[in-house]
Amino acid sequence: MSKTKSTVLEKEISVEEKLRALYNLQQIDSTIDKIRIVRGELPLEVSDLEDEIIGLETRVKNITDEVNTFEDGIVQKKNAIKEAQALIKKYEAQQGKVRNNREYDSITKEIEYQNLDIQLSQKRIKEFQQEMTSKNLVLDQAKEILNERKKDLKAKKKELDEIVAETEKEEQSLLKKSKSSEDHIDDRLLNAYKKVRSNSRNGLAVVTVDRDSCGGCFNKIPPQTQMDIRTHKKIIVCEHCGRILVDAAIL
Repeated sequence: MSKTKSTVLEKEISVEEKLRALYNLQQIDSTIDKIRIVRGELPLEVSDLEDEIIGLETRVKNITDEVNTFEDGIVQKKNAIKEAQALIKKYEAQQGKVRNNREYDSITKEIEYQNLDIQLSQKRIKEFQQEMTSKNLVLDQAKEILNERKKDLKAKKKELDEIVAETEKEEQSLLKKSKSSEDHIDDRLLNAYKKVRSNSRNGLAVVTVDRDSCGGCFNKIPPQTQMDIRTHKKIIVCEHCGRILVDAAIL
């Protein structure tokens, strides 16, 4: 227990004061919850968009790398064609200087080989171009989606920043009040409060009795129990949901 809290609790605090402190803490925490609800799912939406954008940027980069590889392949094949054409001219010039049929046949085969190499390179160029066309379509779609997501992210961040700017000062003030209120509650009771609060969907750990029912789970509270609650003499919890029950007039 902290020194400040210990000092606060040095004197015996009545059950009524404990209940009042708990109810006050609940009111403060509920107000903080409402502020955070106003932000809604925006922080998660921003985070999801950021993750999606990272994935899209990676995809765009990978596709761009593939397109560049095809472009390099086309350049290589075009250079190969030029080299083959140069060799064909060289061999054709040599054909006029051959001394026998064997040399002529050998050069003819080299020319045929270079022509086949040219045909193969041309085929590969067409394949690369087809692949590039297909990849560029996918790339354009990915870039379009990426730009849309970036616009969405910018809008969501602006909306979130505006909400945070409007509520941050109030939230920080309430958080200080919440911490200050906690200092007036003993550790055992505070831990019980936090446990029930964390397990409640609406964050309510301290509730009033409304129309003879628990303000948290809405189950009926027996008349005798209601009388005990109104006396503020002991801490009573709902037998159905475990929430701490208080009289509406506690404040």
